[in-house]
Amino acid sequence: MPNLTEFQGNVTSSKNVSIIVKVCVVIPFFCIFLYCILLMLHTFASHRQFFDSSRYILFAYMLVNDTLQLLTSVLLFLFVMGSVNFAIVFCAPLLFLSTATFQNSPLILAAMSLERYVAIFYPLRRPFSWRPDRIWMIILILWLISCVLPTVDFILMQLKADVDVLSTPVLCKPASLNSSPIQTLFKVAMNGLFFAVVAVVILFTYIRILLETHKMRQDCASVSKALHTVVLHGFQLLLSMMAFTFPITESLIVLHVSWLQENISFFNYFCFVLLPRFLSPLIYGLRDESLKTHMKRARPCCKAQIDPHKASKTMK
Repeated sequence: MPNLTEFQGNVTSSKNVSIIVKVCVVIPFFCIFLYCILLMLHTFASHRQFFDSSRYILFAYMLVNDTLQLLTSVLLFLFVMGSVNFAIVFCAPLLFLSTATFQNSPLILAAMSLERYVAIFYPLRRPFSWRPDRIWMIILILWLISCVLPTVDFILMQLKADVDVLSTPVLCKPASLNSSPIQTLFKVAMNGLFFAVVAVVILFTYIRILLETHKMRQDCASVSKALHTVVLHGFQLLLSMMAFTFPITESLIVLHVSWLQENISFFNYFCFVLLPRFLSPLIYGLRDESLKTHMKRARPCCKAQIDPHKASKTMK
């Protein structure tokens, strides 16, 4: 019995160490991401010229959406790591927001690609809804579409007879609420449809803009830049689609590495859910020269360097 007790204690200790390591990996990445996103949003809010462009407004909307998605995802991750159980009535809103923002990401990429298409082909007679002062209509439509999946998902939800929505504590994760095979089939079909439509939209805009580069002589620079932007949106879509590679990566890891199932799930979660979300807005934001220049000026360290110089000038 003492040996069995010692073995159980070692297992518990090893599990606690594993949880601490996982949390210590996720939290710093999230803090760095949050700092960069807040810096970008502060830059947007501080310079009026960004609000005169539909492209920048959609990008700011993407930043807000990805921040909400990562915030809910990390919260759910911490709850699972800490084995925190609470009633479904409190768990459901987190899962709803996490799913809706996840669905919203590819839709935003499609909207940004279409915005580049409209800017190239209709520079003087831009459609009403794509103007900077009316782009909120597109954003509202994207939100409504992205809420379809979680809404239907909760309608199809089938809880066990002994589970009470208001009082029964559960571990807050999708598997706790998605017990019906119909739910799983619906989610797979909807996710496939969402990403397929977005891929077609990005491919269509890329081909149309590519063909336009051979026709236009006077403004090739802007057309070429739009083409690179659409390619970047396609890359962002591939990063988002990596979340659906879980079954493949789990099979490959099991074949080559003798990891526990919980460690494999964490590896997939970090590499194919969190990491693409970290990289996607940063790649796009830091690529834009205008935004990058204003971000450098907005950093506290830069302000600290500039202030003494200004002070010395005033003293002279």
